[in-house]
Amino acid sequence: MNRGGARATLWLTSAALAAAVVAPLFAGGDLLYRDAVSTPRSFVTDTALGLGDAPARAVPQDWLIAVASRVLDGSVVVTTLTFAALVLAGVGFGRLAGRVVPAARTPGLLAGAAIGIWNPFVAERLLQGQWSLLLGYAALGWVVLAAEDCRRRPDRRTWARLAAWVAVAGITPTGWVLAVVVALAVVAPRRRAVAGVAVVAIVTSLPWTAAAALSTAPATSDTAAVAAFAARAETGLGTLGTLAGLAGIWNADAVPASRTGVWALIATLCLLAVVAIGCVTLRRRWRRVRLIGVTATVAVAALVLVTLAATTPGQAVLRGLVDTVPGAGLLRDTSKFVALLVPFYAIAAAAAVQVIGRFVPRGLAAAVVALLVVAPLPDLAAGVGGEVRTVSLPSDFAEVADLVPADAGDVVVLPTGSNRRYAFTDGVVSLDPTARLLRAPVLATGELFIDGRAVDTAPDSRAARAEAILARGGPPADLARLGVGWVLVESVGPHTPSATLRTLPVVYRGDLLTLYRVADPDVVRASTVDRVLSWAAHLVWLAVVLGGVGFGGVAAGRGRRLFSWEAWRAPTPPRSAG
Repeated sequence: MNRGGARATLWLTSAALAAAVVAPLFAGGDLLYRDAVSTPRSFVTDTALGLGDAPARAVPQDWLIAVASRVLDGSVVVTTLTFAALVLAGVGFGRLAGRVVPAARTPGLLAGAAIGIWNPFVAERLLQGQWSLLLGYAALGWVVLAAEDCRRRPDRRTWARLAAWVAVAGITPTGWVLAVVVALAVVAPRRRAVAGVAVVAIVTSLPWTAAAALSTAPATSDTAAVAAFAARAETGLGTLGTLAGLAGIWNADAVPASRTGVWALIATLCLLAVVAIGCVTLRRRWRRVRLIGVTATVAVAALVLVTLAATTPGQAVLRGLVDTVPGAGLLRDTSKFVALLVPFYAIAAAAAVQVIGRFVPRGLAAAVVALLVVAPLPDLAAGVGGEVRTVSLPSDFAEVADLVPADAGDVVVLPTGSNRRYAFTDGVVSLDPTARLLRAPVLATGELFIDGRAVDTAPDSRAARAEAILARGGPPADLARLGVGWVLVESVGPHTPSATLRTLPVVYRGDLLTLYRVADPDVVRASTVDRVLSWAAHLVWLAVVLGGVGFGGVAAGRGRRLFSWEAWRAPTPPRSAG
């Protein structure tokens, strides 16, 4: 198959696998599943910019969705980005496999794509609702290729592509960390290249570094969450085996049904068999092809460190970092970092095709590898066995959203906490969608509940003080002085009615939501300077993404596109005359 045909086959195969995974999301509706929240419209509030006294956990993704939802339904945007993440993961890891193992040809590309899309990491993160992390994960294969181009042929175009892919990964802070780690590993030890990656890292991190500098949220995190977020061992595998199988998320409820018993052991053995077969030929090329050693080193280092972080001494070290180093809270969910194994696994999958292809046709070899990767995880299809699906928000939410303006005070929601179990989601744990739906900021403490235990509590935040006023039945004037203009009560879960509510006028009463008005609030907003600086940081981030596309476009002439195929694999060696 010629290069154009291989390129089309890789994209089409990746799109088909991605569609098989996220098919239920195409049915329409809104995504409300654990960490994933999509609404028809969202707004660029102070919270979306990461300004205020709550941790900026969703920067810059909330800003991006809010801006995009001005012209396109926000739920369509999130569905499109989730689908695009899986497609880009398949193509990126497939291209990486083709660059390193060109002899595997198109079947090798497809094997790399299959392992990049169809694996337990993708399943678990979908079940946890972390679609933006999957977008960061999807960029890793592209980052490796772009960083290698910067190391070998540095120019404006190669650096623009690398910066763009790091920025794509930076839609969530953890994705940015993954991309920067990979980029540094590839360009090291060349000092100028390392310095270039450092500059890229600084520029692409501006949205949340600006939020950290401008907000009053604590820079460090609750050490109690370290044990709660530690990697989880599966049946018969232990922590090391589970992580090597690209699984181990802390939340046992975010695990595919097929991996809740002894089948997890079988599935992991199948995946590792593919990697082991590929290592047979990779071992011989280790010194000649630098990316093999780099990706293998990153994979082994990540596997060892994440495993150690689950031990008692490892958790003690991590608690020390989280308690003292600003931003180290990103390291608590350690199983996220098994994503760093996938670049090497994709290369090994292509190499496995080459090894098996010595005995059978390469197409059949690719089918064998795909079977070992896909068959043990059948319930990744159709939204991880139908678990990840859209819902229809009750009309109460739209009614309330129309009533609450941007400049009449903040909103406090009861019951307290951000986790909900709505009847219309069949009781699945989700986040409260009101923070995205309303024009006014929704006060939230940022605390998380894990196994019934609160972590990341912020007792001095405005949200916590407002909740305390309502809990003791304080006067509405106390709420108004905090900048609270509205109290929204959701008829979900047990909660004690606040005596304060009896003194407030009801603006809206529906089956699910009741909205109360607090008179004459002292409106609290970020300063104009802070908002301008935050907007500028977000626009720089977006410009880096779009600039990478521009540098790679047709107008760049001799430069390669952001999605280029000019060096998608090494040249085919000429046949001997004999």
